[in-house]
Amino acid sequence: MSNRLPPAWAKHLKTKPSSKAAPPKAVPPRVQPAAGPTRSQADDMLLREALELQKAEQLPEAEELCFRVLARTPNHPLALYILGTLGLGHDDEKALRYFARAVGEEPQNPYFHLSLGEAYLKVSEFTPAISHIQHALALKPDLVEALCALGNAYNAFDKGEMALPLFEKALKINRDHPLARIGLPHALASLGRMDEAALCLKEAIERRIAVPTAYNALAHTRKFTEEPPELAAILRELRDLGHGAEGAAALHHAAGKVLNDLRRYKEAMDHFKQGNQAGGQKFDPGSYRRWVDTMIETFTPELVASMAAYGNPSEVPVFVVGMPRSGTTLTEQICASHPNVHGAGELSKLRRIANGIGPKDRPDANLGQSIATITPDLIRTLAEEHLAYLRERAPDALRIVDKMPHNFELIGLIGILFPKARIIHCRRDAIDNCISCFVLQFNEAHSYSADLQTLGLYYREYDRLMRHWNKVLPGRIFENRYETLIEDQEAQSRRLIDYLGLPWDDACLRFFDRDGSVNTYSRWQVRQPIYKSSVKRWKNYESEIQPLIEALGDLAEV
Repeated sequence: MSNRLPPAWAKHLKTKPSSKAAPPKAVPPRVQPAAGPTRSQADDMLLREALELQKAEQLPEAEELCFRVLARTPNHPLALYILGTLGLGHDDEKALRYFARAVGEEPQNPYFHLSLGEAYLKVSEFTPAISHIQHALALKPDLVEALCALGNAYNAFDKGEMALPLFEKALKINRDHPLARIGLPHALASLGRMDEAALCLKEAIERRIAVPTAYNALAHTRKFTEEPPELAAILRELRDLGHGAEGAAALHHAAGKVLNDLRRYKEAMDHFKQGNQAGGQKFDPGSYRRWVDTMIETFTPELVASMAAYGNPSEVPVFVVGMPRSGTTLTEQICASHPNVHGAGELSKLRRIANGIGPKDRPDANLGQSIATITPDLIRTLAEEHLAYLRERAPDALRIVDKMPHNFELIGLIGILFPKARIIHCRRDAIDNCISCFVLQFNEAHSYSADLQTLGLYYREYDRLMRHWNKVLPGRIFENRYETLIEDQEAQSRRLIDYLGLPWDDACLRFFDRDGSVNTYSRWQVRQPIYKSSVKRWKNYESEIQPLIEALGDLAEV
């Protein structure tokens, strides 16, 4: 984990006290040395120490020092700010609260606005995210991190055309800034301008900027039919230990992608395995199994039906769910090509609602108790807020699609809040689906995909939970088989649009011509007509993936 504070954070600390001054921890209780540091200096020293602890991954210790500062100097803006950075990725709601307090204490600080905006972006709250990042830029127009953050916000909002000029401006200010160097090709790729994206990435590599990330992105700009010079370069970079574990993971996945394109499957799988091991992610299948048990026990058909009486009858929300890489992007693209449908991408709003009332993916969460406390008024309020959040994206659309795959865990909550919502479950051949997850460099939220056996066990739990939801909402969930869609695109697309309750439109067959940007791992694929090469792709790796096949058991269609 890199330092989460922006580069200029130290500007907020006053001049460093003399090294002769005793650090606060060495001062006896109630005794202040005559020539010791002032309270302000002592606070600054503690916050410097907190920063060092954060860099060393000692987050609880860093947090404790910030609390010590706040105990002496309530609402110390930098202490609040550092606490916000400590929450990022661990407790995003807490990060939001601390950043908001820091902004309240120091409203003219562009870095505080920037971090609050980025925290909102992490939880897909785009309107406040963009507002705070723009505020940061109003205070400091040349703040490269803010230009890039606003570009990333537009990318995440599928507005690549608005992101481009921001990254271009950032590069004029600092031509070697890694966020700008990687952000610009990301925006170009999201708009389907793959050749330009590739040129930008090659330039980043030449300038030695974010090299592993750039090679990884470059490998995904096209399908390779003959060995490119980049492969030898990637293998050379892998010998450089200076890239660290994260860099090694990105490079291994880049090598694997190129080798897979070249049909050198054993070599490719070796790199994918090494890439996943380099990430060092651990996942506990037993803990997840117990969490699924709790969900099944809690969300009975009776409970969901009784609570759904207070839900919102709107037919606007559509949830596309399933394992990642099961065809969720393709499904959303087909639906969103309809003039009355808006594809909103992967939204984390439903997860935030769930976390607010209890269903966290932790086995120790007492879901029964949490769900039992939901009042009819709270159900109505949560549903109305969620609908307003969706409406913000497309005020006139008849259907708005949220394609966050892992909402499959929250279908009980969807059934309560929106009894008329459409739920499309994307299902794919189990082995193909798992392999497609394994070969991508996912973030730590998908740590189940880093090990073949663990991935198979996780898939079994996903399957068990989906079978339960079909009992809870019989006939309500449309199962969209990836292989069926590939085999007969038009017939299955017509079924999808019919399920949405809309008249057929031929635009749904030309989904790959759709304007706008695409913010997903599948950027390259979704701009192609449907292709069949990914069906039974796993057979290329059969000898390398036995732990996965064994873990899947009867779900593996061999």
